Amino acid sequence: MNIINAIEQEVVAKNEGKLSFSVGDTVKVYFKIVEGTTERIQAYEGLVIAINNSGIRTTFVVRKIAYGVGVERIFPVYSPRVEKVEVIRKGRVRRAKLYYIRKKLGKRAKVKELIRKKEVSTAEKTPVASN
Repeated sequence: MNIINAIEQEVVAKNEGKLSFSVGDTVKVYFKIVEGTTERIQAYEGLVIAINNSGIRTTFVVRKIAYGVGVERIFPVYSPRVEKVEVIRKGRVRRAKLYYIRKKLGKRAKVKELIRKKEVSTAEKTPVASN
């Protein structure tokens, strides 16, 4: 069992920056689809409602509304089929799991956007003396 833990830690350390999003964010997942002999990349855009952390088996659940029906898909973070995860919008939430979104409809199913203040550089802080 110790060998398995060592391999898991190595893979997680190698792909450390892959989980650059959190629950409540709207993301676009680029996922590799294999159809017969052809491969293509399909984008799946939706709201992250849960992240399940357990080492190399870390997964995240993305929910979107397709033709008026809620569709959820579970993606493994460290899978070679996940090409990239692009954060479209940061969400402001106070829960670790957003399962209550399943019962909401329309505007109530939205998550507020996280607005961050811009960092002011030191050059902008110092006033320039004019002659």
